[in-house]
Amino acid sequence: MASAAAARGGTSMSMSNPAAAEAEGMQRVRRKKDFRHMERVDGRMVNVLQGLELHTGVFSPAEQQRIVDYVHDLQDKGRRGLLGGSKRTYSEPRKWMRGKGRATIQFGCCYNYATDRDGNPPGIIRREEADPLPAPLKSMVRRLVSWSVLPQDCVPDSCIVNVYDVGDCIPPHVDHHDFARPFCTVSFLAECAILFGRDLRVVSPGEFAGPASISLPPGSVLVLAGNGADVAKHCVPAVHAKRISITFRKMDAAKLPFGFRPDPDLQNLKPLPLLAPVPVPVPVHVRPVVPSNDDSPSSTSSSRPHQQQLQQSASSIVRQGIATRAQASPAATAAAPMRQNGGAFSLSSDDFPALGASKPAKAPATAVASRGSRGRR
Repeated sequence: MASAAAARGGTSMSMSNPAAAEAEGMQRVRRKKDFRHMERVDGRMVNVLQGLELHTGVFSPAEQQRIVDYVHDLQDKGRRGLLGGSKRTYSEPRKWMRGKGRATIQFGCCYNYATDRDGNPPGIIRREEADPLPAPLKSMVRRLVSWSVLPQDCVPDSCIVNVYDVGDCIPPHVDHHDFARPFCTVSFLAECAILFGRDLRVVSPGEFAGPASISLPPGSVLVLAGNGADVAKHCVPAVHAKRISITFRKMDAAKLPFGFRPDPDLQNLKPLPLLAPVPVPVPVHVRPVVPSNDDSPSSTSSSRPHQQQLQQSASSIVRQGIATRAQASPAATAAAPMRQNGGAFSLSSDDFPALGASKPAKAPATAVASRGSRGRR
């Protein structure tokens, strides 16, 4: 059984203990937090990428496909006017020229990118209602917190889904401070570059140039905080293949929509604990027994119980270590239980009910180049 499980990418222990499988999946995530690009800010050199983190392998290929299918379903309903909330919930610009934005779907709040015809300034439009995060997106939030991608004190309560066609882009900007830091963006379908820098130049429609470029592979999560969120601007040049990104953000308490109610499914989320390492067995050194001068066997016989006690103690330590790895805390299990699929760590299809279904959500379970860049062609 163990060999069959290993062939599927898991272990027999993982298959019998979903919490342990969840923790092992978290340990396979690769995390890069040392991005660096120095620029002069207010007369001194500053690392404008400080605070950026790239987490790869957070969502498996199977999970990515389920999420992509769900987003396409959302887009189809948005085009037919079947999504609830404000008229701003779904937006798709007319593509009369290259680089004209991308389709967006908003949950949690309605956000204005620029002053609109009604005089609303950029930021959260507090008087407009928006649908709360649907179950599949809440499952993603639970994964981000339980796998220590986002901190438990900054759980997202809003998101924007971006659907890119070939040639779509995001122009240079700094995210509005109606949203707390950190926030993150999850990438799907196609790898693309995101540019960072204090001075990002518009070269042509949809084409930008900047000093630092980070590649975002599918299934990865880019976390923005610190200088990377507030000092450097960022942009996505016109993409060369269809792409989806989902940006999760927590709204500032003073900027919440007037009708906003906290989602009970997103309260008290906690990160999973790391697997406890298996203790190294303590070697038992048995000294040779030297008979006494009177050749009495008493010294030999008296040492045997002590040797047996040491050996039993070492065996007990090993058993405790194995038991520790096989168990997970109830809090961790409650925080982000996940379904298994052939030993893989994946969101279940139950996490993606048909839109409008009343079924509650189940908890789901790169390099930076400091050089002139114009995005990938």
